[in-house]
Amino acid sequence: MSVQYVRQSVPTDGGELAVGVWGETGPLVVAAHGLTSAHMEFVLVGERLGEDHRFVAPDLRGRGHSRELPGPYGMARHAADLAAVVEAYGGGPATLVGHSMGGWVVLETARQYPLLADRLVLVDGGAPLPVPPGVDGSAGDAAIAMAIEQALGPAFARLSMTFPSAKAYRELWRAHPSFSDWSDAMDAYADYDLVGDEPELRPACLLAAALRDAREMYAFPGVEPQAPPAPAVFLRAERGMLDEPAGFYEREYASAWLPGVSERTVPDVNHYTITLSGRGADAVAAAVRSAQVGLDREGMADSAPDA
Repeated sequence: MSVQYVRQSVPTDGGELAVGVWGETGPLVVAAHGLTSAHMEFVLVGERLGEDHRFVAPDLRGRGHSRELPGPYGMARHAADLAAVVEAYGGGPATLVGHSMGGWVVLETARQYPLLADRLVLVDGGAPLPVPPGVDGSAGDAAIAMAIEQALGPAFARLSMTFPSAKAYRELWRAHPSFSDWSDAMDAYADYDLVGDEPELRPACLLAAALRDAREMYAFPGVEPQAPPAPAVFLRAERGMLDEPAGFYEREYASAWLPGVSERTVPDVNHYTITLSGRGADAVAAAVRSAQVGLDREGMADSAPDA
């Protein structure tokens, strides 16, 4: 079955928010992407859910085709933008999906706009991250940038780079250890991310946006465990940012910071391929379709519970 995909825009504070839409009818699902990404990271999830849902994923402010929207950035601003998307596509309550930084965005959206969210699917994101050594809440941009680069590696370093061609940019991503099994979906993801003209193409994500938003992702002093404001599932990628055996999150870490969340581990995926692979996209789609907060065995056939 071929699922319709269109690019549209939603009015928001300061301009138009770019969105990708898969499907035409069915329950509304709105998704928020990661720190340096854009809505095309959800292409495989959208193809699956668009069969029986309306799946809408914006480029967050400062990224993708929303990069020209003015700051300030931060989770409250992204939450207001996400609320505008929900309202534009019929209003809530909707299921909100957040990958990586998007997990923080959908949690904040549900807290600030409780009538718009009836369920959250947190995809390897949303639980406060351990504070890197030598960094505190008053750290400057240089210290925050160093912490992010240590965590994200080449995904963050690319924001300060230019590329002579789309092919050169694809080659950067192909060399990333998380993308050993390259696919057409990854081509689409990389190609969409570029702005400018050859030979000075650059990633669409603004460095200033990434640095500002990252400040709200760490467990700085004063940050306390907080239950999700709506029934929530946390999908933990088995492997990490660079496909290392240790995941981005340790087992049960998210449950400690987000009391009451239903935590599951998706095997054989990393922090990227939990959305940009068939296995990962199947797990995310199953979590959305699950009739209950806890993922049922049939819906998570490709996943394994935490031991």
